[in-house]
Amino acid sequence: MRMTKKISALILGSSMLLAACTSVPNQAPVVDRHVASSSKPAPVVEPAPPVVRDERGMYTVKKGDTLIRIALEFGQNYRDLVSWNNLSNPNDIKVDQVLRVLPPDAVAGSGVQTGAIAMPPVDKPVPVVRKSEPRGDKKAYSEAALAELQRPDGAKPDKPGSKAGAAAGAAAVAETVVTVPAPAPAPAPAPAVEEEKLSWMWPADGKVIATFDEGKNKGVDIAGKAGQPVVAAGAGKVMYAGSGIRGYGNLVIVKHSNSLLSAYAHNRSIVVKEGNTVTKGQQIAEMGDSDTDTVKLHFEIRQQGKPVDPSRFLPNR
Repeated sequence: MRMTKKISALILGSSMLLAACTSVPNQAPVVDRHVASSSKPAPVVEPAPPVVRDERGMYTVKKGDTLIRIALEFGQNYRDLVSWNNLSNPNDIKVDQVLRVLPPDAVAGSGVQTGAIAMPPVDKPVPVVRKSEPRGDKKAYSEAALAELQRPDGAKPDKPGSKAGAAAGAAAVAETVVTVPAPAPAPAPAPAVEEEKLSWMWPADGKVIATFDEGKNKGVDIAGKAGQPVVAAGAGKVMYAGSGIRGYGNLVIVKHSNSLLSAYAHNRSIVVKEGNTVTKGQQIAEMGDSDTDTVKLHFEIRQQGKPVDPSRFLPNR
């Protein structure tokens, strides 16, 4: 019995000694203390939003744009866009590039005329000539007459030819700003009048397989045979002839007036060149299937660059 107690005491003492050897010394507790800072944290600076140009006559290039497509959308000749924007390579335009799409002198309502006469500074107003007494005489414009009108009442006129008189006249002329209104630009012909003068015809024979649907189909599609003649729907000037617009294939664009143009797409070949003047019914291309899956002519009429229903202009069939 005593032996058992001794063994138990010995085991208990060994356990306590082992626990003392393996225990981790006490550590100070970790306290989450918030140290107040004398200076406020720097605010997060967000990148400034891109500058949006909303100036009339300007257009910001978007992904997938080509200069020719932009010209078509605004009813302009792409060569004019090259000139207005001083482009060295019409095929090298970049996303977010801002282009002028209207003539520099055609932005209505701006009130700015190229070559206008400069106005005097704000802090130096144009002198106003006041008369203290009614005068019945009317004198022709001259430096001397102007100087006399500006002289205070009671002052004697300087003798002709004197230095004081010459200086006064020169000063009066220098102080006077004569503004000549800039000539008003000639008003553009009204589109309605131009439209009435134009005569239209269908650009090709064949069945209409797709009609105008704003937002989906910008014109009409006419089925036909490869090589079939495509003719100008009205008299005008060839503004473009080529394949620079994706989805149109070999394309011809004819300008008929300041507001109207027509487009002929998917041709097999083109038989006119840019700058050619064409008459109504003159062949301009051969029907084909370029950039499409079937032989057809896609025909559009655009007014001020916006697609309109060709049936408004074409005769009944």
